[in-house]
Order: sequence, then structure tokens, then C-alpha cells
Amino acid sequence: MLDILQSVIPTALFYSAPLIFTALGGVFSERSGVVNIGLEGLMVMGAFVGIVFNLTFSDVLGVWTPWVSIIVAMVVSAIFSIIHAVASVSFHASQVVSGVAINMLALGIGVYLTKQWYGKGQTDMVNQPFYTTNIPILSDIPIIGSIFFEGIYITSYIAIAFAFIAWFLLYRTPFGLRLRAVGEHPMAADTNGINVPRMRYIAVILSGALGGIGGSVFALTIASNFSHSTIVGQGFMALAAVIFGKWHPLGAMGAALFFGFAQSLSVIGSSIPLLENVPQIFLLIAPYVLTILALAGFIGRAEAPKANGVPYIKGSR
Repeated sequence: MLDILQSVIPTALFYSAPLIFTALGGVFSERSGVVNIGLEGLMVMGAFVGIVFNLTFSDVLGVWTPWVSIIVAMVVSAIFSIIHAVASVSFHASQVVSGVAINMLALGIGVYLTKQWYGKGQTDMVNQPFYTTNIPILSDIPIIGSIFFEGIYITSYIAIAFAFIAWFLLYRTPFGLRLRAVGEHPMAADTNGINVPRMRYIAVILSGALGGIGGSVFALTIASNFSHSTIVGQGFMALAAVIFGKWHPLGAMGAALFFGFAQSLSVIGSSIPLLENVPQIFLLIAPYVLTILALAGFIGRAEAPKANGVPYIKGSR
């Protein structure tokens, strides 16, 4: 049993990290009242930028390359998300249509530039990805040390830490109170002197930054290169985690951990006695089936922020 846990938990955390980052971005955006269907596109942009930067500067930055890569991906994706903010907040366009456009545009840009720069449909494999590591001292703890702190990616625990930071920002700071007020009743927030468009811009840009981190972490830990199929459904799974987690940072983290575990089954299923005879194809589709089942049984009981998806026009009722 201990051997099974040692293989299951690190792998589940490994697959969960990109979903946690991206889902937290979705929480910020939707808590402000802006639906962000474009999480998939933001992950694609983050993955593309992270991989290209890594390939370009690995000789210069050495072991720091993956860390700088995710920072650059974060910045570029945050800037890219402004397109969604302008369309949704300033032009009052359909937030769903704008998000779909973000998904299509990001993939188009990534695939086109990859073809132009590398002369093929995918980039080369990166030389400086993230590697597994043991957490000093903690990995020496009997039983739990070998399960939770040996052979893990540090990005997994950074993602979990980000979830608690997001919770603190949203529920323990004036900024979080303003952001949630904008998503629940923008007119009342406006009456109390809160700049509704500015708060929504900030939230969407935060979602872009976190989506970019999620995409680059996925690319630099799981894929190690970029192609049209690097990010396939990860953003939509993160969006499902937002809903499944009731638009709460810690709930979204829990849902992302669940979906990450579902994805890990295709890798570690053969080492689990109950799953060793299950055909691989069923394990591959398991995360998507579980996502659908989770939402189908839960979405009716999940209450979104009241102004989520509703454009705010100053002076309107």
C-alpha cells in the first residue's frame, strides 16, 4: 500500500499543479463578474512562451532557465488577456465569444510562430525543464516523507501555496472585498466608490498571469516542448475546477487535485492492482469522463457570483 501511495500522490500532484494555477486565475476573473472561457488559450500562450524562451536562453541562464521562463510566460499571458478584458469590460461584448476567440487566437499564434521559427509543427525538446527533487528534512519524516516530499516537482507545492495566498487575498484583504463586491453587485460597488471596470481589468489580467504560469508549468514539466496538442483540454478542465470548487480558491485547488489524480491514472494505473487490467484507453479518457460526471452532478448546486457574465454599463439598472 505504501508503494502505491508513493507512486500515486507525487504523480497526482505533478498533474494538478498546472490546473491549480489556471483554476485560481479563473476564480479571480469570475469572482469579479467576468466569465473566462479563454483559460485554455491563456495556457496555450503560457506554454508557447515558456518553451520558446527556455530554448532560446537555456545556454545563458542555465538552471535558472525554467524559473525565468514561467515569469516571462506569466507576463506575456497577462498582456494577452487584456484582449479579453477590453472586449468584455470596455466594449461589453459577449464574454463567452471573447473567451472562445482567445482560445483560437492563442493556438493560431503559437502554431504559426512555431512553424515559422522551427520549420516544423513542434518545437525542439527543452534542455532545462523542471526536475523532480527531494525536500530537505521533510523527506526524512517516516512514512509521509517518502510519500509527499520525495521525487516531487517543487512547482506542485508552489501551486498549493498560491491557492492559500489567493484565499487570503480574496477573503482577508480590502482588495478581495472590492473584487467580490464587483462580481456580486457592481452597481452597489460603484455607488460606494469602487471603480468596477478597473477591478474587472485587474481580475482578468490576474487570470491571464496565472493561466500563463499554469501553461508554462505544464509545458516545462509534462510536455517538454510545444505543439498544437500540448495543451488539449487542460484549460477547460481548470474551468471545471473553478465551478466544481464553487468559485473558491481552496475549493478550486481541491477540484484540481481531483482532476490531476484522474489524469495520473493513465501513468500509474498499471501499478494499482484494481486498475492493472483496465485497458489504457479507458484510463486516458478517465479525467474527461470524471470532469463531466462531477459537473453534471454538482453544477446545479453551485452558485456563481450573481453578476458573473453580466456586463456593467455605468448608469444602467
